[in-house]
Order: sequence, then C-alpha cells, then structure tokens
Amino acid sequence: MDFPKVVRIKQKFHGPMIEPGEIAAAVQEQMSRIALKQAVTPGMRIALTAGSRGIANIHLIIQAVVRQLQEWGAEPFIIPAMGSHGGATAEGQVEVLHGYGITESFCGAPIRSSMDVERIGRTPDGVEVYVDRHAWEADGIMIIGRIKVHTDFQSPHGYESGLMKMAAIGMGKHKQALALHHHGVPGIRDMMPEVAKVVLDKANILAGIGIVENASEQTAVIEAMTAEQIPIREKELLKLSASYMPSLPVEDLDILMVDEIGKNHSGTGMDTNIIGRVRIHGVSDFDKPRIKYVIAGDLSEESHGNALGIGLADITTKRLFDKVDFQKTNENVITSTFLHRAMIPIIMANDREAVETAMKANWGIEPVKARFARIHSTLHLEHLYVSESLLPEIRGRADIEIVGEPEPMRFDEHGNFTAW
Repeated sequence: MDFPKVVRIKQKFHGPMIEPGEIAAAVQEQMSRIALKQAVTPGMRIALTAGSRGIANIHLIIQAVVRQLQEWGAEPFIIPAMGSHGGATAEGQVEVLHGYGITESFCGAPIRSSMDVERIGRTPDGVEVYVDRHAWEADGIMIIGRIKVHTDFQSPHGYESGLMKMAAIGMGKHKQALALHHHGVPGIRDMMPEVAKVVLDKANILAGIGIVENASEQTAVIEAMTAEQIPIREKELLKLSASYMPSLPVEDLDILMVDEIGKNHSGTGMDTNIIGRVRIHGVSDFDKPRIKYVIAGDLSEESHGNALGIGLADITTKRLFDKVDFQKTNENVITSTFLHRAMIPIIMANDREAVETAMKANWGIEPVKARFARIHSTLHLEHLYVSESLLPEIRGRADIEIVGEPEPMRFDEHGNFTAW
C-alpha cells in the first residue's frame, strides 16, 4: 500500500508559563498571599492531596507545599486522592504517585494511603458523603489539583475537573466514586459539586492550590485560595483553562494515529475534547473534531496497565493489548459505568498494519490522499505529523510552523512508527 507522505509541523499555542525553577517561589508566595501561616500551628498534621493525573511539575509543587508547611512547624503528609484509580487499592494508588515522582524521599513527607473512609454527611439530594480517613483525622487538609475542562461533560455549574472534584471523588475514594458514578454523567456533573460543598463545610479544609496549564501542558498558573474561595475561584480558573486548551490543526481527519494513550495523558486515556469522542451511552459526541478512525498505538508505562480509553479507538496494536492489566482497567471502567471506553477494538500486529487497516476502510479515498495526522498523545499537540493532503489548509497560518519537507512514513523493523 502506498501511504501518504507526512510532514512534521509545530503548533504555536498561547499562555504563560512558570519555569520549574520558579515553582517553589510561586507556591510560597501564594501560600503567604492568603495568610495561610495564621491557620498553621506547630505540630499540626496536615493532609495534602495528590491525584492520578499527569500534571506538569506536580512533584515540585507538592514538595514546595511540604517545605513551606514544615518551615511553619507543621507536619504535612500526602494522601492519594484518586477515587478508584490504581486498581482501587492502597498499594496501587501509591504506585501511581511514584510514577509521577511523588515519593516520600523527594517530597520530604510520608505518604499515607488507605481506601478507608469516614461518612461525614449527605447532600440535600441524599447522596452519602465520604472522606479519606487519614484526611478526616488530620488537623487540616490542603486540596492540590489541576483545574481543566472535563472529558465526560460540559458543566452548566462551572465545575468540571478541579479542586471540587478532588474534594468529592478524589478524597472520597472508591466508595464515593461508586456512589456518584452509579448515576452516570449526572452523578459527576450535577451531584459532585454538592458532595464537594459538604466536604468543604464539614472537613477541616485549610486551603486549596489550583493549577492551570497552558496549551503545551506546562504550568501556567498556581493559585492558593481559602476554603471559602474555592467554589467561586474555581469557576473563573476553569474559564481561563478552557481558553488555553489546545486542539488538532484541522477539524476533519480520516485517520488519527495516537502513539500512546494512558492515565497520565488524560483521565480517559485519550482526551475526549481533543478527539471529539465521548463514548458514553446517551451522550452525544462533540461537534468537532470529526475523525473517522482513531488508532491507539501503545500504553504509557505511567498507566501501570490501566488501559481505560482503549475503547475510544477503532484500531489498536498487539503491543498495547499485551500491556493491559484487566483488573486495574476493569475496576476503573466499571466504577465509572462508562463501559464502552474499555471495549477492545480491532487488534493489529503493529502500527503499519493498523494504518493499512484504517486506509482500507476509508471508503472511496486513495491512501495517498488520506487526511492523516499522527500525535504522540492527546496531551502533547505542539509537535505532530500531518499528511501532505493537509498542507493547503494549514500553510500560511500564523499559529503553525511547517518543519521540513514531506517524507515517507517511517517504521522500524517491528512495523511500528519510529520514535519522535
């Protein structure tokens, strides 16, 4: 089969960036800005939340929070706050944190992981509210997490993925995740904020640290807020995050090759906002982009076998399938209740055969004329390859730099795309 030639391009996104070397100072300035020191007393045991998302510099941010609290005489510790992720086990959740560099030795604080929770109340609609036992028994809690658009819904309430979700599902562990996901999208879209409000009211939340990333997945904003400010400020930061959201360079593709899926790239393995697919029963896909076939090439090591999101693809490879930990994947997808997202697509021997299969099913279009794009992951969209057929559409755009000339697709001796 004659594949289309591809050319590497670079997308230029906007948004500020905090350099890694500036993280500690930014964290300290924000903690001082809200006068957090006044609420901290010597010997105070403070729980810091750490989630399962791949957040830029998260280990540096948590380390900086730990050091500042210790300087004020407190005794901070880290709790995994990730619902049912990590196979819904205490050991699995610590493993997830280690994959992000969040270790006791690096951060300078112990990690206390448990799936045990305390029931602390219920919402006006009768939803039981749970909180991680270690956090509940601490003298204070700091919620640390990224604020961004969600991959399952667009909320009319202004809360999607952020500190409110971390307070509700993250700290509520597997039990809270089950309680909310039992109601499908309404559970996490409409009921989750009410659960979070109970947590903010009942638990001893000292502050939140909200993180916003730019389109290149770099730290753009670090903002501390009091517990009272979280519900208000998160809405504003969500809008800011949405304005930084990256996208594919065109809205219509025949084939999208995603080299790697995984929980570190998106909670859904592939960001649904990027590929335009939701795959939730009764929920419509997004209006754009429109992609006929999505290929999932590999699974990230940081996912530890959790292949949630493989069902968003039409075709995958044997190397990805061989890395699937079905216990972890099933635990996550069954808890979410969005079963289609873990369904196994057609499995081909390698990338070359996967692309060939998609080309054969691309009705009425010669392979060399296919609208094709290849990305490393849905989290990394600055650099990508596009087929020669897309050049007339993107040439001359101020936000795109064409790097080099069209060249044949390159595969290694195993039939997989060569490394970037």
